[in-house]
Amino acid sequence: MPQYIIAHDLGTSGDKATLFQTDGTLVTSITESYEVHFFGNQCAQQDPDDWWNAVCNSTKKILAYVADPGDVIAVSFSAQMQGCLIVDREGIPIRPAMIWADHRARKEQERLRDLIGEDEIYRITGHRLSASYSIEKLMWLKENEPENFQRTYKMMQAKDYIIFKLTGQFVTDYSDASGTNAFDLEKLEWSDKILEAAGISKDTLPRLCASTDVAGHIQPEASRATGLAESTMVICGGGDGPCSAVGAGCVEDDELFATYGTSAWIGGTMNHKFIDDNKVLFCFAHVIPGKYMPCGTMQSAGSSYAYIKKVMMEEGVSYSKMDELVKQSPPGAKRLLFLPYLLGERSPRWNPDTTACFLGIRSEHNREDYLRAVLEGVAMNLELILQAYQSRMEIEELILTGGGAKGEVLCQIIADVCSRPLRIPGNVAEATSIGAAVTAGVGAGIYRDFSEVKRFIQFERSYLPNPEHAEIYNKMKSLFDQSYHLLEPIFVKFWD
Repeated sequence: MPQYIIAHDLGTSGDKATLFQTDGTLVTSITESYEVHFFGNQCAQQDPDDWWNAVCNSTKKILAYVADPGDVIAVSFSAQMQGCLIVDREGIPIRPAMIWADHRARKEQERLRDLIGEDEIYRITGHRLSASYSIEKLMWLKENEPENFQRTYKMMQAKDYIIFKLTGQFVTDYSDASGTNAFDLEKLEWSDKILEAAGISKDTLPRLCASTDVAGHIQPEASRATGLAESTMVICGGGDGPCSAVGAGCVEDDELFATYGTSAWIGGTMNHKFIDDNKVLFCFAHVIPGKYMPCGTMQSAGSSYAYIKKVMMEEGVSYSKMDELVKQSPPGAKRLLFLPYLLGERSPRWNPDTTACFLGIRSEHNREDYLRAVLEGVAMNLELILQAYQSRMEIEELILTGGGAKGEVLCQIIADVCSRPLRIPGNVAEATSIGAAVTAGVGAGIYRDFSEVKRFIQFERSYLPNPEHAEIYNKMKSLFDQSYHLLEPIFVKFWD
């Protein structure tokens, strides 16, 4: 009888549960959606019980493909990072979770800058100071919701809450911990220096584990809620960024990949902590023990295309239809430019005040030009992230994963803008799930090491940059960068 691994990818818009046989065969994938509540000045929250209900529902549905729940050897996770969920001693959420897109903790960010300094924070954590990170959010709660903070037993990430619901354990892994702005990346422990400055007790943070550690087994109540057998191991897993590196097949030193989903990033796998002098890039502890994942993440990639679809297309129009319209617009979109900063920006700008905008609008521009400009603007932002890597290493090609990699038009645009060949693996939308599954397999003793990812992926398509298009984009990229810097003093005024 076959044996199985279940990987839960807890994203921003839903939980995708994917069932793999241990030989790497993808059996099926089921997604349960949930909502994000955007409000006020850059606030973004989710109900953690929506995460749990999604996991329960997707697990029950996926177990219909398994003869015996006991054949599921392990469950693990990839998940959205940089959140802040506070729970009491019973693990009950005290308030909605502040997710990665929440930037309200600006004063707390500045307080840490004053007390420790940007350079020192980056040296310790591998990350800039930012209101998007967990410790700043927890500081905000202490200052603005003191009654809730006083009830807090632990701060958790999305996957950590699900692990607690399954096992009763309060744990997090090194990769998720390194997305909090409070983790010493070299020592692999919580930073006393940062926590002291933040005014946060170390006891408020969960126990640290490797991504491959067994967090526990399924509790009886969780077994009834999900249908999983009590014998099933729960492996810690990791953040979606490091998991996606494994799912892209980047498990050796100096391999790079890009992921294009709601957000997008260019990351890799390295044997050493990666420090970028300009701080465009940041660095996570990897889900692969002993390795690191440098990364540059932009906020609004697929969400930019989803936004333009919502405001410009008739209801029911598919993304494939939109791609056909994009083909009717020439490379450069008749010199129409889009800055893709719908939610502020992390890499390469690190400016939460920036907003999205179109530039160069003329009467000759049609709907297809706007659609193409959005895809090109996202690609040009990614290319700036790529430039930060190029100062340290040779980059001959990129692997592209994520839902965006399904679109041939988008893939060609990225190849042209970045002037690099792209390779596309099969099951592109499951890359982070594959990373979680391999992590589970290593942790459960099914696989000897992370090189076993090869049984999960095969490369199916490639795209070569078009030199004529690249010449057009080189001019547009200069305009793109200049436009941002000229508008930078203006963006903040939209928040006054």
